[in-house]
Amino acid sequence: MRAHLARVDAVLVQAAIAAALSFAHLHDIAVAAGQDGWKAWAYPVSVDLLLVAAWRRLRSGHTVKAAWCWFVIALAASLGANVATAGLLDMNDVPAWLRILVAGWPAVAFLGGTLLAHTKPADPADPAAVEDEDDQEDGAEPAPPALPTAEPIAAPEPARPAVPVPAALVEHARKVAAEHRTRTGTPIDTPTLRARLGIPAPMAEAIATRLT
Repeated sequence: MRAHLARVDAVLVQAAIAAALSFAHLHDIAVAAGQDGWKAWAYPVSVDLLLVAAWRRLRSGHTVKAAWCWFVIALAASLGANVATAGLLDMNDVPAWLRILVAGWPAVAFLGGTLLAHTKPADPADPAAVEDEDDQEDGAEPAPPALPTAEPIAAPEPARPAVPVPAALVEHARKVAAEHRTRTGTPIDTPTLRARLGIPAPMAEAIATRLT
């Protein structure tokens, strides 16, 4: 436990020292670029806040591409100030391009902070939402929803052509059916009727239909 606290304390001390040095370098660059008073102190605060906001979005896993973009911009501003104050620039006569960058930084920081703060994060439990968000960042239009496909309608079974049955044969079949009912007590079925009359199955079915 003590070893863990010691490691945490060391990290916090190191982070505090690095933040203080970076803060001072950004302040010195702002002063050299013509920003004095409270404005010179506001510049390092703006850079550090944008860096922290972008890092939090990266840790959350939402809007990763946008977060990486603003993280790199803020990191470049901080790292550039650290390098510039190492003697590479004459702090008493900074170039015009540096004055332009320092003067334009508030608008850039405001845009980045607003986008990071107000961009609605996607639900990580919804893969479709994450995919849609990546597509929007890539500039691709979302695909239209697939239309439901209609199930094929089965064609109606064609009706069987009527089998011509002579009237005499029907009358004979009635007698056979009556005799069968008298003898067995049950109606005659189609196979038995066919066997008794000696006719094809379609004709036997047609006659059985007329007997019912």
